[in-house]
Amino acid sequence: MRLDTLTALNAERAARRPALVVTDPSDGRQRLVRGTEIDADPLASVLREKLASGRSGLIADADARPLFVAVHAPPVRLVAVGAVHITQALAPMAGQLGLDLTVIDPRTAFATPERFPNVRLVAEWPDAALETLGLDAYTALLALTHDPKIDDPALIAALKAECAYVGALGSRKTHARRVERLRQAGFDEEDIARIHAPIGLDIGAVSPAEIALAILAQVVATLRRARIAARAGA
Repeated sequence: MRLDTLTALNAERAARRPALVVTDPSDGRQRLVRGTEIDADPLASVLREKLASGRSGLIADADARPLFVAVHAPPVRLVAVGAVHITQALAPMAGQLGLDLTVIDPRTAFATPERFPNVRLVAEWPDAALETLGLDAYTALLALTHDPKIDDPALIAALKAECAYVGALGSRKTHARRVERLRQAGFDEEDIARIHAPIGLDIGAVSPAEIALAILAQVVATLRRARIAARAGA
């Protein structure tokens, strides 16, 4: 790879922006396609498909020549707002799934290394914590405290950042009240509909571990929906 291409690719990766490297195997020529440039690319449709799948591989150009596309997408981050029992059960599962977990909770009695060994903890209010951490389209955010003072600012930040997944714990009645608050904050129905609430797949979960499993299953299903759709249409 040419130095200028590698430098540009590293800059995109450092900024957590997706990029693709298109290589012509016949002569080794390469070009970088940033995520923001895909729509203007002559291979736009197929590049979008490769990025959505997250899988590198061969494609064909308009002249049926083979090209290799290397997909460089940021690793998915999992941000759990609430150092609660569900989060404790979720932490080791997230690690096994390769999800980089951060737990945010201003309640220092809950956000402790003893309760969350080997987990990144941020004992701050979500407003401050998320501003520092940053959210993006490769982040899944879970609001798990049942406390609007903690959960609502996190949900607002996640919707504005267009996170890949946004979920909130609580009953339908709790969520109805949450919806009213979000409307008053300026969000429309389409925005609010992006929140998975009650959070998690409906598997009849009762215990913290079962709820954590249901949440992670829904996160994975949401992140993989492009592949699921592709299989369904095959």
